[in-house]
Amino acid sequence: MHQAELATLLDQLISNWESEVVEFKRGKDAFSSSELGKYVSALANEANLRVRERAWLVFGVEDETRVVVGTSYKENPAHLQADKMQIINGTGSFTVRDIYVLNHKDGRVVLFEIPAAPRGMAINWNGHYYGRANESLVPLGLDKLDEIRAQTLATDWTAQVVEGATLADLDPQALRVARERFAAKHANRSIADEIAGWSDATFLNRAKLTQDGAMTRAALLLLGKSESASRLNPHPVEMTWKLEGEERAYEHFGPPFLLTSSQVFARIRNVQLRLLPENELLAHEVAKYDQKVVLEALHNCIAHQDYARLARVIVTERPDRLIMENEGGFFEGQPEDYVLHDHVPRRYRNPFLIQAMTELNMIDHMGYGIQDIYRRQRQRFFPLPDYDLSEPNVVRLTIHGRIVDAAYSQLLMQQTGLPLVDVLALDRVQKQLPITDDAIRHLKQKHLIEGRKPNFFISASVANATSQKARYIRTRAFDDHHYEEMIVGFLREFGQASRKEIDDLLRNKLSEALNDSQKKSKIGNLLSGLRIKGRIHNIGSKAAPEWRLMD
Repeated sequence: MHQAELATLLDQLISNWESEVVEFKRGKDAFSSSELGKYVSALANEANLRVRERAWLVFGVEDETRVVVGTSYKENPAHLQADKMQIINGTGSFTVRDIYVLNHKDGRVVLFEIPAAPRGMAINWNGHYYGRANESLVPLGLDKLDEIRAQTLATDWTAQVVEGATLADLDPQALRVARERFAAKHANRSIADEIAGWSDATFLNRAKLTQDGAMTRAALLLLGKSESASRLNPHPVEMTWKLEGEERAYEHFGPPFLLTSSQVFARIRNVQLRLLPENELLAHEVAKYDQKVVLEALHNCIAHQDYARLARVIVTERPDRLIMENEGGFFEGQPEDYVLHDHVPRRYRNPFLIQAMTELNMIDHMGYGIQDIYRRQRQRFFPLPDYDLSEPNVVRLTIHGRIVDAAYSQLLMQQTGLPLVDVLALDRVQKQLPITDDAIRHLKQKHLIEGRKPNFFISASVANATSQKARYIRTRAFDDHHYEEMIVGFLREFGQASRKEIDDLLRNKLSEALNDSQKKSKIGNLLSGLRIKGRIHNIGSKAAPEWRLMD
């Protein structure tokens, strides 16, 4: 927000404040992170109960008189932003949406924007829930806690109690791992020393897996024995991994999802790849797929699956990518809201399951998981993930395991400080996807792209001089395998192909930095390479070739 907007907001909060969702403090230097966390918990919970989107904690305003007095609280911006992480550590995965500083004429004012607690999920601080009684900070009453938890219990498939299910239906190893994960997540809290002494029943209640000791569907999904999945019939609580390409295979994985999600990842062929930055002799070695990226995405599929649709989660492995599918439309907002705008979800399809997975450190429930997936792919210099929401009630996420355009990766290696919005636009350029006219103008002004609409490409000026253009073109050789696979795929689909058909297939896919003669020569080299490798052969003549796959 701009200063004028913040000044108007402050005036509104002072004149129209509601005691339970707005708190004014002088905000002295000695204001502790513990007190801050308690107020965040209280204000988030009260905003939920009053069906408000947000609450505000304001430093620099005297509480009783509502007079701006200014505050010296954490004048270093880095220390102020560090409050976000401290709050996450104390709440598990919840934090303020943003922290604003207003340079008011009567003194500095700090405003913490606190999103409402998601429906069905009260926010705790170090294991304790807080609320407001008029202007006082108090423990959240059981009636209010039950009111929040009951908001979605009736409609949340994962929260339903499974008749007849007991502790005997849980996998002992999954239960042990769940305890370890819960203890690690709460290592900095006051309950850390108590966890080892809890009974299994107490642990499951505290980890939000059971309801007053009764076994829920969420508990069986995450910790249940494989044979106990029958208690969830007719719902196919299952993840399927399938391999597509020259080799084909598949395998099904049932509960306990806490363990089998890692088993799915282990089935994926995850070789090491080498990336060579400009002007460096040593290559970067990176795994084809980042384990944290894949598990975060897979856990999101588990968390957001619409189990009532009687479908399974599907992970498709292709030679150059992973595609993850779960039933149920993207539940709130759009993927870019979470990547670029720090969107915090207010609602969930499966709040009970999500809260349990949060307690077991499988996901966060602030929407930061998507942001982390994009950030880690960017740091690895790989293409960014793609969400496909074209089919109603299905979410598909593609994670790329191969460089699409070497120039894009070189750019990320050389310009590590590029804004994420630019990285996203450049990613669309390398994938030959449309970008807005504003993005085109911006990227051209920064000399990051070249070409004419719609045929843009990552600028050769990334190499820093026209004289280095040949070296830029040579980096395209990293993509030879990609073009070869396109040729092989075409022949597999249609049986044979003339040189013209191969030219038509590849001409527009090659770099715009190549002229027509260079493109023709490039395609000839690709065909010769495949022939030498014994993958294709010519059944026609040299003048009129007809290419086929080798038997």
